[in-house]
Amino acid sequence: MRVVIVGASGNVGTALIEALTATPEVSEIVAAARRMPTPVPDHHGAVDVSWHVADIARDDLDPLLADADVVVNLAWLFHPSHHPDVTWGNNVLGAQRLIEAAERGAVKALVVSSSIAAYSPRSGVTPVDESWPTHGTSAAAYSREKAYVERLLDIAEERTPRLRVVRMRPAFIFHRRAATQQRRLFAGPLLPGSLVRPGLVPLLPIPSGLVLQTVHADDIGRAFAAAVVSQAAGAFNLCADEVLGADELGKIFTARTATVPPRVFKTALRAAWSTHLAPAAPELFDALMRVPVMANTRAADELGWRPRISASDALADFLVGLRSGEGYPTPPLDPRTSGWLRRHEVATGVDSRD
Repeated sequence: MRVVIVGASGNVGTALIEALTATPEVSEIVAAARRMPTPVPDHHGAVDVSWHVADIARDDLDPLLADADVVVNLAWLFHPSHHPDVTWGNNVLGAQRLIEAAERGAVKALVVSSSIAAYSPRSGVTPVDESWPTHGTSAAAYSREKAYVERLLDIAEERTPRLRVVRMRPAFIFHRRAATQQRRLFAGPLLPGSLVRPGLVPLLPIPSGLVLQTVHADDIGRAFAAAVVSQAAGAFNLCADEVLGADELGKIFTARTATVPPRVFKTALRAAWSTHLAPAAPELFDALMRVPVMANTRAADELGWRPRISASDALADFLVGLRSGEGYPTPPLDPRTSGWLRRHEVATGVDSRD
C-alpha cells in the first residue's frame, strides 16, 4: 500500500509516519510538506519513506498523488491570524484542490484531519457522537474553515462514490515534541516555560464552565494508521476517555484553582491579539469554551482504537516539553523556530550559529 501524507512534518504527521512504519500493510510512505526537513528524519523500519516539497494551495498535486492508494490530508495553517484570507487559501481552497486531485486519480481512500472545533456549540456536557452538527463552534477562522472542509467532503462523497472518505475529529492534541510549536502558535514565543512548572503558580485561574478533552499525538498516529488500512468510512471522534475540568487541571499544575468569568479571559486575549502580543485570535477562546464533549466509541468499534494515554498524561507530556524546549527535526517542530533556543543560548552563553 502506497500512502501519501500531505502536511507530514507536523505534530500529527510525524506521529502517523511512526505508526505507519510499523504497519505491515504499508509498503511506501510519501511524506509531503511545504518545507523540506533538513536533515531528513531517520525513519526506522522496513517501510520506505520519501520526503517531497509540495504546497497544496499552489503546486500541481497530480504527480504527488500518482499511484497512491490512500491520501492523508494534514496540511493546515493557523497563521497569519490577522489575515484570514491566507489561511483560507491554504486550509479550504488547498483542501479542495487536494480532494479534486484525489478524485481525478486512482486514489482509493482520502483520510482528512477535521477537528472537534468543526462541531456546532454544545448544549450540555453529555458526550455526543459523530452525528452532532458540524457548523463550527465560533467565528474563529479555524472553526469556520474546518466546518467548510466538512462540506467539501460531503460533496466529494456524493460526487465520487468509489472514494472512501474518512474524517478524523480529534480533541486537542498534545505531545512533548510539539510543545514549542504550539506555544508559538497560540501563546507566542515570549512565554517562559518556567511559568508552567508544577507548583510554581499557587493559584490557577480557570474560565468558568471550561471542560477540556485532550489526546496524545501517539494515540492519534495509531488512529490515523488504523483508518488508512481499514475499510472504514465516515467520521470518527478521537479523544482520551477523561474530561478535564478545574479540579483535574489543578492537580496537573499542582495549584489551587479559581474560576473566572470567561469574558475576563476573552477581553485580555483580544487586547493582546490586537496589539500583536499574542498570536491567537480571541474567537479561538470562544471555540474552546463551546466545543462539545465527544464520545469515542465509534473509533473503538470500527477502527479497533482505544487511547493508551490519559487526558491528564497527554497534557502533562506537553508541559514537560514546554519547560525543556523539546522538539523534532522538522521545520514546524524545530525549537529554533519558536524562540526558546535563542533565549536558552543567551542564558547559557552558547550560540548554535557558530
